[in-house]
Amino acid sequence: MDAALLLALGLLAQSLGLSLELPGLRKPSTLYPWRRAPALGRVRRAWVIPPISVSENHKRLPYPLVQIKSDKQQLGSVIYSIQGPGVDEEPRGVFSIDKFTGKVSLNAMLDREKTDRFRLRAFALDLGGSALEEPTDLEIVVVDQNDNRPVFRQDVFTGRVLEGAVPGTYVTKAEATDADDPETDNAALRYSILEQGGPQLFSIHEHTGEIRTVQVGLDREVVAVHNLTLQVADMSGDGLTATALAIITLEDVNDNAPAFTRDEFFMEATEAISGVDVGRLQVEDRDLPGSPNWAARFTILEGDPDGQFAIRTDPRTNEGVLSVVKPLDYESCEQYDLKVAVQNEAPLQATAPRAERGQARVHVQVRDVNEAPVFQENPLRTSLAEGAAAGTPVATFAAQDPDTQQLQRLSYSKDYDPEDWLQVDGATGQVQTQRVLSPASPFLKDGWYRAIILVHDNASPPCTATGTLSIEILEVNDHAPELSSPSGSLCSEPDQGAGLVLGAVDEDLPPHGAPFHFQLSPRVPEQARNWSVSQVNVLALPVALVAWSRQRSWDKGLLPGLQDDLRDNILNYDEQGGGEEDQDAYDISQLRHPTGTLGTPLGRPLLRRDAPFGQARPPPPRLLPTSPADIADFINDGLEAADSDPSVPPYDTALIYDYEGGGSVAGTLSSILSSLGDEDQDYTCLRDWGPRFARLADLYGPP
Repeated sequence: MDAALLLALGLLAQSLGLSLELPGLRKPSTLYPWRRAPALGRVRRAWVIPPISVSENHKRLPYPLVQIKSDKQQLGSVIYSIQGPGVDEEPRGVFSIDKFTGKVSLNAMLDREKTDRFRLRAFALDLGGSALEEPTDLEIVVVDQNDNRPVFRQDVFTGRVLEGAVPGTYVTKAEATDADDPETDNAALRYSILEQGGPQLFSIHEHTGEIRTVQVGLDREVVAVHNLTLQVADMSGDGLTATALAIITLEDVNDNAPAFTRDEFFMEATEAISGVDVGRLQVEDRDLPGSPNWAARFTILEGDPDGQFAIRTDPRTNEGVLSVVKPLDYESCEQYDLKVAVQNEAPLQATAPRAERGQARVHVQVRDVNEAPVFQENPLRTSLAEGAAAGTPVATFAAQDPDTQQLQRLSYSKDYDPEDWLQVDGATGQVQTQRVLSPASPFLKDGWYRAIILVHDNASPPCTATGTLSIEILEVNDHAPELSSPSGSLCSEPDQGAGLVLGAVDEDLPPHGAPFHFQLSPRVPEQARNWSVSQVNVLALPVALVAWSRQRSWDKGLLPGLQDDLRDNILNYDEQGGGEEDQDAYDISQLRHPTGTLGTPLGRPLLRRDAPFGQARPPPPRLLPTSPADIADFINDGLEAADSDPSVPPYDTALIYDYEGGGSVAGTLSSILSSLGDEDQDYTCLRDWGPRFARLADLYGPP
């Protein structure tokens, strides 16, 4: 040790009231912790002992640290002791003191990373055990040594970066720790890259450990993964070191366009079939397999105006699979020359070069096969009158052979003709009847008869086509209606009795059957003097006729329907009145202008002059007859009620149907029937009225 330094330390020790003995001089420093410095006019205070420093990992043990003394007694008359961690507390036995000399020694190696300082209490007692001085603090500081290597937090660091990334792009960060004192260079860490395995493409920040790209040229197709050997060193890079591995994966971008392996492809396809694969188009792409940058998409640019071909991508091989989606026709086109293009699902990078073979030609040769004949119209619909005689032409069910370049003959036959009604010419396909078809045939459905015709070519093997012939049997009015047996009774007295209810049947179907029109025979005009025929309407359907005997002098009677409910009344449609003299019975002008002068409110209803005035209102509507036997009474009661009703016009008055007048209080027929559609009516009840009405129930009721 330098002499000047020793002199300075000695003077400092004397000023502090202690004797100094450095380790090299065999004597430890002597402290007088209880000596008080003299001060005029002040109370003496104890000295503040500075911390005692000792290096960790000291191997020469025991090692003297310091000697403490009290100046109140002579040497040998003072007992010294220390207490605290390292003495009588864990870790025990690290420090000890000579109780007579006051020398403190280090007995074990220190580890600053476990305990960086010890705080002890020093005591001075006389031989009797009484305290000579107040206890004082003694602090021992463990000085750090670079005895710990830095440690990476991970053995392997991983990072990902896009290929072609610009310099300075962040990739990942390496981190390490050092157990030494962070306030010293022992824990001052520095990072570096020892090995990159190629060009210097990455750098690491020496203080933060961040890894970034340093130049262009990252190409996944050249090197997909980069392995970097990292190092960290303490003592600002000059001390202890540690290593780790950084694995950097380059993520793919679409910087390579797909390209066909050839400029032309040759394939063959069979005509008249679809949904089959024709061939495959091979392409190459250097981008990551399975990614959108690699997946190919094909487009037909030219040569397929009718959309007969399609190209799908095989996801495993990335090949284009050409298939036929619409049947080809050899006679129309023997060969197709397609121009196809390929591109990726993901858009190509703007800086990427274009592929030299981004397009290719595909030549598809069509193979000719025998095709089945084709009916020009299928199904073929025609009509024929019922009862057509044998030999009546029906239709010509002709077909064409699409194999125009092959000389083939067509022949026709029947496949389905349940009534054996038709005959087919085998050479021409002309169909005619060979007998009369019964209208009651069970194979006649809703007026239609169906047959199936076959056509064959004479190729080997032959092809067959099937055609459906639907024939509508037109109804002919070839049956006259027949009157049914009348029901009811007649009385020889005029206006007496219910009259006869007439009905009719017809074997023809609508429109040549029901409804019927009844009239007195025009060959006997004198019948009109004593007889009258009226249409009867029940549930808004004409179903029967009424005939009764009257004399000309008494035809002032009335047969209107009750006005309250159309469905509950008897309506007459075709009465012409009783002649010119009947005009006096009722003022016809009131029918044309029932409200009188426009703007004048309605007064009392006009009353008939030929009817009694005892009744001011018509009776309420009555229930419909429930059986055929009640119809006659229903009609008779209705006639009597109408004849005695003073608020309606007389029976034989000319009726006006096309003028309702202004401001009429009566509703129109359309408003009455607006909610009474045919779909709301149930005509099955007509079957309960007897066999005469069963035909009507069949016509208007549900099937």
